[in-house]
Amino acid sequence: MDYEPLFSIPARGAARSVIREILKLTQRPEVISFAGGLPAPDTFPVDLLDDIMSKVLRDRGRTALQYGTTEGDVRLRSQIKLWVASDGIQVPVEQILVTSGSQQGLDLVSRVLIDPGDTVIVELPSYLGGLQAFRSCQANMVGVEQDEGGMRMDRLEEQLQSLRADSVRPKLIYVVPDFQNPSGTTMDLGRRQRLLELAAEHDTLIVEDTPYRQLRFAGEDQPTLFSLDSQDRVINLSTFSKLFCPGFRLAWAIAPPPVFEKMVMVKQSADLCTPAFNQAVMAEYMIQERLAPQVHAIKQLYRRKCETMLSSLARHMPDSVTWTHPQGGLFLWMVLPEPADSMVLLERYAIPRDVAFVIGKAFHFDGSGSNTLRLTFSFPTVEQIEEGIPRLADALREYLATIT
Repeated sequence: MDYEPLFSIPARGAARSVIREILKLTQRPEVISFAGGLPAPDTFPVDLLDDIMSKVLRDRGRTALQYGTTEGDVRLRSQIKLWVASDGIQVPVEQILVTSGSQQGLDLVSRVLIDPGDTVIVELPSYLGGLQAFRSCQANMVGVEQDEGGMRMDRLEEQLQSLRADSVRPKLIYVVPDFQNPSGTTMDLGRRQRLLELAAEHDTLIVEDTPYRQLRFAGEDQPTLFSLDSQDRVINLSTFSKLFCPGFRLAWAIAPPPVFEKMVMVKQSADLCTPAFNQAVMAEYMIQERLAPQVHAIKQLYRRKCETMLSSLARHMPDSVTWTHPQGGLFLWMVLPEPADSMVLLERYAIPRDVAFVIGKAFHFDGSGSNTLRLTFSFPTVEQIEEGIPRLADALREYLATIT
């Protein structure tokens, strides 16, 4: 039977995640993987969860195992309200929506705001999950380059003016301003302020995706776009996946009331509600004030891993290669001399040496970025980083010798 005519237009255009496909190449235990954007599993609070889950079952089992409200457990939302308030975001509980991972937040925003053919502005490179969500709604994406200070506002202004000249109003500007995935860069304060000005001038919304914001281990905090916004133009997405346990699939979205209401309606058709038991456990964990100490410990661990990777790169990589110097998060970004292709490097030279990374092209909706790649420092051990970076450097030198 030919199923293709039965598929919807979005389904026909869907593609498997490049990252998930690359991860299949790294399943051999001898491969040192800098590929997946995974938290360190030794940070998961297994022992504490044993006690907390038992307490939730004992004290609230009949409600925690039942269906919940679409908006989310009010106890958890109240804790999220307190958590974000410490970061300068002052919102009522009624503006906080608990989602099944931040990817669902991206999906809900896309389904609420984007019609086929609508224009969305993204960073180059940009988070792959965001690109997938926008692509699934058949958005027309426009890219804006970034540097060490985040999205370049001069280039954004040029794009917005060009779109206006063509009578195109973009629906939203999507940014990951803190320790961006994949680049590891952070948008500075001046650019954040300018971004808000440009969004107002061109009457569009900003989606601020902040999954790594709490993981700063160097430098100074920058205010969220949401806290700087005075015109209700910012939708803020965040998650517990990088701070707690990704397997719980718990995240949240903060949105202006009209957008919030539409997101709740769309979520009802998607999953009715985020698992109530997971929410109850997370709420209890926060009520017991366990989250802040855990985040502090994670930051210290990631600081050490990042410093180890940066030091190893400086010692072993060829002079023709450059990379970012993140002050937090999970990733750094590497640029190879042209005409190098990171996919060729991965398949022909790195994997045979039992080391892996993610190709940079995966984060460019327009097919560019062939000479870039992303390295993750959060998941591998310090010892694996110290062993894996020299392997990668050897692979790169061998490859560059064939094209220069």
